Amino acid sequence: MDESRKLAAIMVTDVVGFSRLTGADEDRTLARLRAVRSDLIDPTIAVYKGRVVKRTGDGAIVEFRSVVDAVRCAIEIQNSMIERNAGVPPERRIEFRIGIHLGDVVEESDGDLMGDGVNIAARLEGVAQPGAICLSEDAYRQVKSRLDLAISDLGETRLKNIAEPIRVYSLQFGNATAVKAPAGATASTAPRLSLPDKPSIAVLPFQNMSGDPEQEYFADGIVEDIITALSRFRQLFVIARNSSFAYKGRAVDVKQISRDLGVRYILEGSVRKAANRIRITAQLIDASTGVHLWAERFDGGLQDIFELQDQVAARVVGEIAPKLEQAEIERATRKPTESLDAYDYFLRGMANVNHWTRATNDEALRQFYKAMELDPEFGSAHGMAAWCYIWRKLNGWVVDRARENSEGARLARRAVELGKDDPVALSRGGHAIVWFVSDLDNGAAFIDRALALNPNLSAAWNLSGWVRAYRGELDLSIEHHARAMRLSPLDPILYNMHVGTAFAHFLAGRYDEAIVWANSALREQPNFPAANRILAASHALAGHMNEAREAMAHLRELDPSLCISNLSEVYPVRLSVDLAKLVEGLRKAGLPE
Repeated sequence: MDESRKLAAIMVTDVVGFSRLTGADEDRTLARLRAVRSDLIDPTIAVYKGRVVKRTGDGAIVEFRSVVDAVRCAIEIQNSMIERNAGVPPERRIEFRIGIHLGDVVEESDGDLMGDGVNIAARLEGVAQPGAICLSEDAYRQVKSRLDLAISDLGETRLKNIAEPIRVYSLQFGNATAVKAPAGATASTAPRLSLPDKPSIAVLPFQNMSGDPEQEYFADGIVEDIITALSRFRQLFVIARNSSFAYKGRAVDVKQISRDLGVRYILEGSVRKAANRIRITAQLIDASTGVHLWAERFDGGLQDIFELQDQVAARVVGEIAPKLEQAEIERATRKPTESLDAYDYFLRGMANVNHWTRATNDEALRQFYKAMELDPEFGSAHGMAAWCYIWRKLNGWVVDRARENSEGARLARRAVELGKDDPVALSRGGHAIVWFVSDLDNGAAFIDRALALNPNLSAAWNLSGWVRAYRGELDLSIEHHARAMRLSPLDPILYNMHVGTAFAHFLAGRYDEAIVWANSALREQPNFPAANRILAASHALAGHMNEAREAMAHLRELDPSLCISNLSEVYPVRLSVDLAKLVEGLRKAGLPE
């Protein structure tokens, strides 16, 4: 029989007291369960990209690509069941227990999953209270830094037919209580990120109404610029584009988005581009109540696109933060280019960058160069092109090292020269100056200026976290990565923030924590060389030589040109002791000279 072994996030669900419910009224119970599956469970599993492995009568075994997706799916199911059961007598309620584990499974030829990964998830479901979610320690480790969950540590628990005790964590909803929560443990009826102490907003992807899928990048670019305009207001907390775009193409519940992202307001809408005309419709929703605060339409010629974006941003700001300084309003309306053609190529480049593959990175670089050709003073295009060269280095895609280093340095210097009031140009250019010019002080200063101009720019906080680590400011590095994660909790390159956090812990000598963060990154992107480098070095210096050699073998497959002699090119660290620590760890793991 064909089979393959892999690591998987497994969720097991089961109805509490199903035999009692069917014994009392079988037809009604089965009808209600079918409705719950078709209306809630199956659509929610689909939204979070789960795969139903098998039905178990009143329950299911589901595989997810990540623990975060599994936990978000489980939270949405349990919260929705609380609403469905409101007013239903306790003896007739359908309530679920849910267990989630990250573990090794064997996938058979028919798609079925076997092994301890499935068994442990099933046993966790069995110890969960009605309406609760139980997580293994391996699963909890993946979400504790990414989701602000009020959770009870149930301690080491013996599960039926599982040889070793497993540490179990319980997430409660409604009236569910922990099995044996220790003193001081807390529970929550609505797990969510806490709201910031200022008006907070997420701008969802606008629907492309142009009738042409090729215009999708244009609609996305409009939204990205609206996000940028809003981000420049210090009095607002604005979720980054990469997280709000996680909802693209989904049927969404604004209250759930509010819980996921920790925001009060949601902006959604549509874009229609026809010939030389454009129409933007937008509506602002108070997600805490579901109330629509306003809906409006903005029409104009294509040459008015920047003005229309400003009108949308101004309308939002006027509604939720009316007491803004005029200087901030003027700053937010400054545009990086006056050339619509250059702007169009820049939007196409950004759409490609956000796919994070080698082919799309190459295409993005070509489009940024085209934008620069049409507007030689387009600072953001220079900064993003420099970033493309860094991304090539990070992933082992460099073809001509000397030429690319020289070009990266040229683009970086030009970006910060042109982008004096452009946070994208300053942050990307500053980061590239660190990489290609080895000027850590000026690079950090340019990123600091970008954050002063736009304190909501998640990418700049992430870049700052890396640069702070290169400078030896390790606690500040971890703090800045955490800030980036809060501004963009669903970011597709969250793994880069996790690797940055792992890097800072590694340099601080906290190897176990570095291993946890590096493994977290590798769960999402197993072929990211930076994560494999830190994992190999951390295991080696922690004395885990088998794991170190395994990580090094994978790293050598991903980046065969890396060796001790060129290590400083991917780690522009200031302190010789930090470089020596990297050399020691990677040499012990097996990196050649």
